[in-house]
Amino acid sequence: MPALPPERAPHRILAFANQKGGVGKTTTAINLATALATDRRVLLIDLDPQGNASTGLGIARADRAAGTYALLVENRPIEQLIRPTRIPNLAILPADPDLAGAEVELVALDRREHRLADALTGAAEPLAGYDHIFLDCPPSLGLITVNALVAADGVLVPLQTEFFALEGISQLTRTIERIRRALNPRLVLHGIVLTMADRRNNLSELVATDVRGFFRDKVFETVIPRNVRISEAPSHGLPVLLYDVRSPGAQAYIRLAAEFLKRENAPTRAP
Repeated sequence: MPALPPERAPHRILAFANQKGGVGKTTTAINLATALATDRRVLLIDLDPQGNASTGLGIARADRAAGTYALLVENRPIEQLIRPTRIPNLAILPADPDLAGAEVELVALDRREHRLADALTGAAEPLAGYDHIFLDCPPSLGLITVNALVAADGVLVPLQTEFFALEGISQLTRTIERIRRALNPRLVLHGIVLTMADRRNNLSELVATDVRGFFRDKVFETVIPRNVRISEAPSHGLPVLLYDVRSPGAQAYIRLAAEFLKRENAPTRAP
């Protein structure tokens, strides 16, 4: 049977994860999804109880209704929960207010680590039109993040260029390896994106050098700089690509999307 052409290839599920908060994880998920949506169909699933991805795409907390809690805990069909955004080709499954209690409730449920994977597998038809499914994880390694890693094909790690970030990523990579051995053998570290970089800061450059020295080609060449426009955009319910496309932050995410697609089309590498 001939291979499917790129525009019809099966979607890949990518988890954006880092147990350290404030590293640009949600910002990277939102803006990479926005950039890819220029010619791909993307679904962003907001798994963070804070709901920042939902807010950043213009869905106010009061307007979210049922979302990822209903999917994980109540077994609601995913097609009832997906919502369009103002960005063509980009849809979102928002984080509803009840998601904060999901960590506790999941403990007592059957197949508690597989709830998201089962939901996505059972929704093959409604998800068939998407090229990419992004999972925005909470800043922790709890059951919601474990569900994302069990459901995902790969993990993309936004990593702030500061010393403490290096300690966190070693714990995350150990978690990825445990999930791969015990629950999801297809899971790989898709890549690391250096974020909040300050070229004027020697420590920022040293951290970037250390990360590249250890993870080598897993680290994206594109680096996301510190940029006030990136920080301002979520308060307007917009990705920085729509808020100020000419800003250094927006241009960096455009370059990241191009590099992401280049890697997607490259021959498969070993994990």
